[in-house]
Amino acid sequence: PPRGAPKPAAMIRGAVFLSALALAAGVVKVSLHKRPDSEFVRDHLDGASLRAEARASSSSNSSIVIRDYLNAQYYGYLSLGTPPQTFKVIYDSGSSDVWVCSSECTDNCGTHAEYDASASSTYEADGTPFSITYGSGTVSGFESVDTATVGELVVQDLTFAQVTNASGLGPTYKYPPLAKFDGIAGLAFPVLSVNGETTLLQSMCEQGVIEKCMFSFFLSNSATEGGELTFGGVDESRYTGDFNFVDLTSETYWEVEGSDVLVGGVSINPTTTTFVVDSGTSILTGPSEDVEKIAEAIGAHRYIEGTYLIACDADVPDLTFTMNDIEYTLTGEEYLIPDGDDVCLVGIEALDLPRPSGPLWILGDVFIRVYYTQFDTTTFPPRVGFARAVHD
Repeated sequence: PPRGAPKPAAMIRGAVFLSALALAAGVVKVSLHKRPDSEFVRDHLDGASLRAEARASSSSNSSIVIRDYLNAQYYGYLSLGTPPQTFKVIYDSGSSDVWVCSSECTDNCGTHAEYDASASSTYEADGTPFSITYGSGTVSGFESVDTATVGELVVQDLTFAQVTNASGLGPTYKYPPLAKFDGIAGLAFPVLSVNGETTLLQSMCEQGVIEKCMFSFFLSNSATEGGELTFGGVDESRYTGDFNFVDLTSETYWEVEGSDVLVGGVSINPTTTTFVVDSGTSILTGPSEDVEKIAEAIGAHRYIEGTYLIACDADVPDLTFTMNDIEYTLTGEEYLIPDGDDVCLVGIEALDLPRPSGPLWILGDVFIRVYYTQFDTTTFPPRVGFARAVHD
């Protein structure tokens, strides 16, 4: 069909929903893979240097957005089409669209896996332009519709983007050894979708293929095990104790309101206590004024672009985030990331987001590694739940 043709998916959505209800809704686990800490630290610091160069050469004073996917530490698999074409994706609770490289992509997609519409018997044309801007530039292409497979789940008529220009991710994206992922699978709310499309999670819920409209993350701190993303429930073997829940303040990001940030049990009097729980951000981020206080308190040294380094054997105090009067504490071992030698990256970076988005903190993978996290849309308002993760 010609690109830009009407969406047939909309016409058959009701039939798809009814047929999906006939299937057994369940809980499905998706394995996640983890990059080694030393590789992550190296690339993260290289990325900070590149951001500094980009800022220096830019005439704009605008803030760089947080989506620095090249430094992502965890990725999983997602397939599109019939027969399935498989892609490495970052399952990202901080965005809402699914995109992969297209067979029509220019050479800036390098040797990444590319979606070939002509090879799928369930492909449906859409053609709506797709464009999203990251800190390094713009990624663009067009929307399409096809069957998606996530673990054992089959999602009919998912609208996703075929990216034909990935230059906005920078030159290193072309090389899979440096950029481990082929695309993104967003798990945030529909309002963040570039074109207002039905999201992956929405599709799963509407089609009745998961038991509950929720997902949860376990992120391993092991060099050999990456982690696990569970759709439709939680994996009770991955956490201990009960969940503590915090209601969302906004159905955009998974955003909650906390009450304090402490170092060694002492409040830093934070600029803000708005926290976004984000699986697509590998570290923690916060307002530069607050992160500077933390760095000074633990004896870290500033490197570049809001990043800090410290000797791995340094005796550092605990870092605590408070939500609903519950303290979520990270030890030094949990928030310092070794580079393979004697130097550690402090797993918290200064990031000043302009209003109305900021100021805010981002609780990324450094936090989720310690606290098994469920993202639950079955309640109103939706909520996030935290329980202590169990690591071998």
